[in-house]
Amino acid sequence: MAKITKDNDIDLNLIEIKDVIDIDLLQKFQDNFAESMDIGSVTVDVNGKPVTKPSCYTDFCIKFTQSTKIGSDRCAESHKRGGEEAARTGRPYVYTCHAGLIDFAAPIIVEGRQIGTILGGQILNSNPEESKYRESAKEIGINEDEYVQAVNKVKITTEKSVKAAAEVLYIIANALSKMGYEELKIRGMSQVLSDNFNQISATMEELSASSVNVTTNQHVLNEEVSNVKNISVEINTILDSIKSIADQTKMLGLNAAIEAARAGEVGKGFGVVATEIRSLSQSSKETALKISELTSKIEDSVGKTIESSNSTLENAEQQSAAIEEVTASLQEITEFTDTLNKLANSHK
Repeated sequence: MAKITKDNDIDLNLIEIKDVIDIDLLQKFQDNFAESMDIGSVTVDVNGKPVTKPSCYTDFCIKFTQSTKIGSDRCAESHKRGGEEAARTGRPYVYTCHAGLIDFAAPIIVEGRQIGTILGGQILNSNPEESKYRESAKEIGINEDEYVQAVNKVKITTEKSVKAAAEVLYIIANALSKMGYEELKIRGMSQVLSDNFNQISATMEELSASSVNVTTNQHVLNEEVSNVKNISVEINTILDSIKSIADQTKMLGLNAAIEAARAGEVGKGFGVVATEIRSLSQSSKETALKISELTSKIEDSVGKTIESSNSTLENAEQQSAAIEEVTASLQEITEFTDTLNKLANSHK
């Protein structure tokens, strides 16, 4: 069976007749041609094995000559020599078989390589010499009289007619094989094309799915970043309250210090507490201000992150849409290649 390589080449060493020619069509053509020309014919592969049934074989050949092992072996050897000569020249070869009949071998060639042979003939170009056939009958072990009677029924025609018949078979068989070989190449290319696009389509589907995941993850990230920004706003609100409380505490500490001063010696201990209160409120305010500065920086960073994230999301969505569009186009092309593949294989 013909094999298509990864480089889309066909291994000619593996091509058989059935790969490039419909055997049923070949049989029908061979039968009609043999009947119209009143000649025997059969098609064999490169090893001499028949790929068609014999057409219009004479009784002389099928009932007598090939009825014994000796006669059959001689026929096989004769056909082999004729096929080899046809292969050597690449042209139809007309010859006389071991039994004295006129035969021909028309090679079936693909890209310079012979894949089979159409054998034909089983005719004479002159009246048979009875003595020769009686001698042949003795050699192969059959009845002499019956053999002579059979050979006298063989059609007699001109050498020109034999050559013309061989040429017609050669031209038509090789035209069929050439068309079949081109169809074989198309089938191979369409199959490779279909496989490639299926692989690309599968890859694009994976990429599309990955892109969808990226888009989904980006949405989640955006939501989380927005949450961080909202928390930052809440922190700032709390910090404002802390600063307000710190201001109030500082004022309370100042008032407490004034009252402690008025109380004199009795208010000294309270004055120390008032001082600590003012110090603590100042420290709290300063810390709140530092935190506020940090949260402002966080908000700025979050804002940039959201802007970048939105841009990434937009690009991811555009990428996802583009991938889906490419995937749809590839699917359409894949359908076309599948159709091409079916058409190419419909004539197998």
